[in-house]
Amino acid sequence: MLMKKCLILIALITIISSCGSGNKGELIGSRGKNWHPEKPFGMELIPGGAFIMGKSDDDLAGVNDAPTKTVTVRNFYMDDTEITNAEYRQFVEWVRDSTIRTELAELADLEGKTPGNDDIGEFAYKGSSEEEEKTPYEQYMLDTYGEGVKKLNNDIDLIFDTQDYPDVLYAEVMDNMQIPLEEAYNGKRTWDVTKFKFQYTTMDIQSAAKYKELSRSDVLLTESVEIYPDTTVWIRDFNYSYNEPMHNDYFSHAAYDDYPVVGVNWKQAKAFCQWRTINKNSYQSARGAEWVSQFRLPLESEWEYAARGGLEGATYPWGNHYTKNDRACYYANFKPSRGDYAADNSLYTVEAKSFEANGYNLYNMAGNVSEWVDSSYDPASYEYSSSINPSVNDPENERKVIRGGSWKDVAYYLQVSSRDYEYADSARSYIGFRTVQDYKGTLSTKQAGKRKTL
Repeated sequence: MLMKKCLILIALITIISSCGSGNKGELIGSRGKNWHPEKPFGMELIPGGAFIMGKSDDDLAGVNDAPTKTVTVRNFYMDDTEITNAEYRQFVEWVRDSTIRTELAELADLEGKTPGNDDIGEFAYKGSSEEEEKTPYEQYMLDTYGEGVKKLNNDIDLIFDTQDYPDVLYAEVMDNMQIPLEEAYNGKRTWDVTKFKFQYTTMDIQSAAKYKELSRSDVLLTESVEIYPDTTVWIRDFNYSYNEPMHNDYFSHAAYDDYPVVGVNWKQAKAFCQWRTINKNSYQSARGAEWVSQFRLPLESEWEYAARGGLEGATYPWGNHYTKNDRACYYANFKPSRGDYAADNSLYTVEAKSFEANGYNLYNMAGNVSEWVDSSYDPASYEYSSSINPSVNDPENERKVIRGGSWKDVAYYLQVSSRDYEYADSARSYIGFRTVQDYKGTLSTKQAGKRKTL
């Protein structure tokens, strides 16, 4: 009888275990959430593959700088246009608002102000009031890490109309965010843009992999970057030239919303990529979705591969050796005819989505503005870089590659293989950027359709 009861108990345990796991004791793997690739807004999928990178042999000057080399790049998404003023302004306003909210919360904390009195206390850190209900996790983090885990209150809108400021403390914060009254002119005060700083942390994966004795803290890098574009580039880049209207209006006026942002240095472009990643993944977290890959600047090899648009051996993104089509219209915005800037129907930049797109549906991969890439300039880099996803980015080398030529360049710099550079902390009226994002998976390569399925 006892043996019978034991057998029944073992059978019940077996049934319960099988029903609970559903794997019948087999090795089926631990799976995460379902993943459905989603093309980022405003980007195109560039199918990975191999191509011949560099100058053709008949360009004797250029071949010393960019000799031909067969390389392979992985799949990635790329912005179909350069980052526009409107898009970069979203970044600037996010940093501005976060800075203001931090200043308001700090002052409210200092003055002991909490929500409920329609004053600066409404902008206090979340959880600053003893009456506010906290989750066990929030309470633990606050008790353990203290000030370092305070959260800004983003649920209440900032007030920009001076007539609606709730109290003098709020007015004090807003006053400190603007240029001093004695420096204002024409009756207009503007933001003190030197206070618009974006701080972020990255990990130096290359060093972590190369030097195993380094701890995690050794390879964490914190950057703090002033992110407002340098509008004075329109004056400094050109001596004895009247460009004040571009200085005054180009970044701030709605008329130029869809034009490429300029006056942004390499470090600011990198900061924008970090912010875009944070902004998107905050949304992903809120809806319980998987995080997306980080946005970043393209590698030099990725940029050239994308610029070619799938064409082998092409001089320009449109495929031939000419800068005009059969109707005598220019293919791009550059400096033709010995300085006749108006010959291509534009004096400076044009809208980011102008002229014809290339084979990957990317606009202005030649002309309009040169573009920062995530590579350091070394004339010999093609000789020693890898043949798969080649990347040469020396932190000690401040010369960063720019590609594509611009509205003020001659046609040579518009060629897909032409290389140029600028220093990482330099901003120009003819340099902008676009971003890329890694594609998760490999089946979208150009060769994917040729694979045999068993």
